[in-house]
Amino acid sequence: MVKFLMAHMEKTGCKIVVCSDQVRIQDDVNQEVIRHLIHAYDECRPSNLDWRNCAHHACSEIRAGHLSGDCHYKREFLRGFMKIRGHEQDCVRRRVMKSVMANPFCSKTAAKDAMEAVWDICYNDTKPFDRAP
Repeated sequence: MVKFLMAHMEKTGCKIVVCSDQVRIQDDVNQEVIRHLIHAYDECRPSNLDWRNCAHHACSEIRAGHLSGDCHYKREFLRGFMKIRGHEQDCVRRRVMKSVMANPFCSKTAAKDAMEAVWDICYNDTKPFDRAP
């Protein structure tokens, strides 16, 4: 997945640099790289992404959570979330809220409203993949 995303990044003329001094487990490093490659891909698309815009931020977070595998059942189980059905979307929503609320331009209400407003479009946007991995 990393090679696939990197190839699409190169096509857009963008690149990323990864520094890791806190994450020591390779699987965690891979997960962060994949997640941030999706953000970088969104940044490089001609969509005028503005991280100060709560809806733009929420959309990229929705895509990253959904497409990266970060909300896979196994990862959720290891985090202590043991819901059998609907865990993936609940996880994506939880992680979107956590990230967007950390944005100084987005209040809790603005983050929730933005996430709900863009959810369907962004959750179903699987580019550069043909479908969600």
